[in-house]
Amino acid sequence: MSEPPAEPDKDAVIAGLRRELSAAQSEVRVLRRRLGATVMPGGAPSAPGLLNELREAAPRKVDAPATVAVKLGRRFDLWRSPVAIGVVMVVLTAFAIDAAVGLYQARSLREARQARLLLENAAMRSLYVELKGIAYEPDGKSYRMTLSLQNVSPNGPLYVMLNAVSVFVQSGMVWQQVPSRPAPGVSWGVVKVVDGYTYDVVFTPDVANWAELIPGYMHVRIQSDLLVSEKAQPGNDVVERRTPYYVYLKPHGANDEDIKARSKSTRTPPLFIPMPPH
Repeated sequence: MSEPPAEPDKDAVIAGLRRELSAAQSEVRVLRRRLGATVMPGGAPSAPGLLNELREAAPRKVDAPATVAVKLGRRFDLWRSPVAIGVVMVVLTAFAIDAAVGLYQARSLREARQARLLLENAAMRSLYVELKGIAYEPDGKSYRMTLSLQNVSPNGPLYVMLNAVSVFVQSGMVWQQVPSRPAPGVSWGVVKVVDGYTYDVVFTPDVANWAELIPGYMHVRIQSDLLVSEKAQPGNDVVERRTPYYVYLKPHGANDEDIKARSKSTRTPPLFIPMPPH
């Protein structure tokens, strides 16, 4: 029969167990330092230590602004395209042309207004229109009046379009127009007024029941309508000049003595008495 195995040395076994326990304790201390937590009863690490381990083990997120910046940078490559640059140039050119046209139109309008004001000033202040006189016509019912134009403009001659002169006689509370015409040798049209120009007009105030504001006299309104320009062949640079005259006119065959008696005057009644515009 074989011999039974020898019993192990108890001291050796105890020494080995102590070494294993010391190694295990060393490993526990290492894990405790890594986890940053105390070891709970039963050998399980505490919750905060596990959370810190999970946070450190979790993957980190990429910073969002950096990603956006990269994408925007890629989109800016569109502006390097010749087509995009061409479109931008066309739009800018269109805006520049529109602005230039606007400035030109504004300047042209300003110059046109200034020229219009200067022409109106010349027509109203540099051209004098005057009723020089009225005389009887031989037919015993008509009158001849003389109108005078005088140019005092320092800019040269004025070109005046002579239109028909209108004549009105007051009857009651209304003005009644009477026939008028240019005198022989006078025609309506454009005349060049360098210094002065005179023309005659014949009218026939054949009106019944004319108003007698002054004893023995008719109340007459004469209206001269002229077109004035500084050019012989004007375009839009023409202004209208309207000049009214008011006179008291003595009828054909009037009795001067009767008029003097009614007006209580010793002077011989004149043919006409000019009045200011009213």
